[in-house]
Amino acid sequence: MLRLQLGPADLCRVRFAARLHPVGTALLAGQWLRDPTVAAMAPALAERAAAVERTGAAQAATAVLRHLLPDRGRMPDFVTPFGGLESVEAGVEAIRATPAWRVRAEVIEAYADTTVTPLRRRFAAADPEVLELFGGAVRTWFDAVLAPQWADLVSAYRQQVTCASERLARHGVAGLFAGLHPAIRWREPVLEVRTWWSGDLSGTGHGVMLLPSPLAGPRPRVLVEPGHPVLLVYPVPMPPRGGSAADDALGRLLGATRASVLRRLADEGGLTTTALSRAVGVSLSSASEHATALRAAGLIASERVGGAVRHHLTTLGAQVLGGPVHGRARRGLP
Repeated sequence: MLRLQLGPADLCRVRFAARLHPVGTALLAGQWLRDPTVAAMAPALAERAAAVERTGAAQAATAVLRHLLPDRGRMPDFVTPFGGLESVEAGVEAIRATPAWRVRAEVIEAYADTTVTPLRRRFAAADPEVLELFGGAVRTWFDAVLAPQWADLVSAYRQQVTCASERLARHGVAGLFAGLHPAIRWREPVLEVRTWWSGDLSGTGHGVMLLPSPLAGPRPRVLVEPGHPVLLVYPVPMPPRGGSAADDALGRLLGATRASVLRRLADEGGLTTTALSRAVGVSLSSASEHATALRAAGLIASERVGGAVRHHLTTLGAQVLGGPVHGRARRGLP
């Protein structure tokens, strides 16, 4: 049991993370989906993860992640950083920027009951080549497993935040904490969390950041770092898959990320390149490249609005998604 004593400075800054963290979500999912009992709660993701393990680059990526990270329980804190919310690339860069001393300390602790291998020894030593290998594996795994369902996960996250915010408005902080998860209990001024480690800690004075995630695993996750809010990631139900067989076929045709771009534009009615990169979980440059390719194919149209470029589905793009054209697209390219 972890006991967090929260002071007034923490309690007056309780808030939700701006969005799901692509890298943090990917690494928690990669660990969580190894447990067949828990993976049964997300059959579509579990099936996709199992499928990509058998062939291609994703097979090698899965092997790297499974070798370097613990099978279950607490992971090194630096692999789920506070920074890098914007995209997978930003999250990987935040990991690579971790000081070597911290990498060594946290990996050694995580490997306490793990067999030492040459690759694990180099990871613990913060070898730049191994950190680059790790980052590449994260990118590949995210694209292969999470990207096709990322829009659903983002939408579910927003719904969870809306519901919890309403509870906060009606019942205050105590009511909010009481409704988060059975493993979280508020006993003023202590927040008790049944997580993967135990201890008695004080808040940081920078608040509490809440992040509901269907891929957190069976227990909440807690990250406490000086100078940052306490990060509390807690499990919520997996959203029903919003896609269909047609969505999967579209992903095979265009690629999972470009199919996700089209679906996000359909859901939102148009997005700037920056907003699109956040919605899909890719870097700004990658979002621009995907938009360029889709525009060249006549599936989206783009227009400059002030200093930003805003993208919309064309009639053809809406037809490719298989939905009604009216209200989903703007007339542009044929």
